[in-house]
Amino acid sequence: MNKPLSLVIRYALILLAGLGNLFIFYKIFSPITFYLSSSILSLFGEVVNLYSLRVFIFNQAVVELINACIAGSAYYLLFILALAIPSIVLRKRIYLLAFSFGSLLILNVLRIVLMSLIAGTVYFEPVHMIFWYLVSLVFVVGIWFSAVKLFSIKEIPIYSDLVYLMDQIKKPKRKPKYKKSSN
Repeated sequence: MNKPLSLVIRYALILLAGLGNLFIFYKIFSPITFYLSSSILSLFGEVVNLYSLRVFIFNQAVVELINACIAGSAYYLLFILALAIPSIVLRKRIYLLAFSFGSLLILNVLRIVLMSLIAGTVYFEPVHMIFWYLVSLVFVVGIWFSAVKLFSIKEIPIYSDLVYLMDQIKKPKRKPKYKKSSN
């Protein structure tokens, strides 16, 4: 695929994925996160699932997984970063997305399990705030840097595309060479 077409397709996908308040990320990751979290917690105590509400009860504590708990915006950021790299073949890009999304899912489920285990204690609120403001950022940055290293990514998301576009704009337009007729 030629570079300009690839650029248009990649950024169109980024824009489409962001429509509807990140609907696609919540549609995919909400049930997976809910079922994994409640399944792991069932190893530690009684879990009552209220599937339609994204709520479960764990040892008398009500745990509701709101959109912020699902981390749809973090998935979207990783999606943007993966698609905003110009010179990656499709297979490698799919592996990059799978690694990034899988890593975030695992870390997020572990976070939810930890938070559920300490729900109702004096530790819940401070630990929740630390996760909310700091650890979630560390998760995304750590996942991205790990992906860059693992997949040997040499380009910088968005910036590399901007450099390419600027080079295209700066190139002088070649005038077509016409042969003079010899009449």
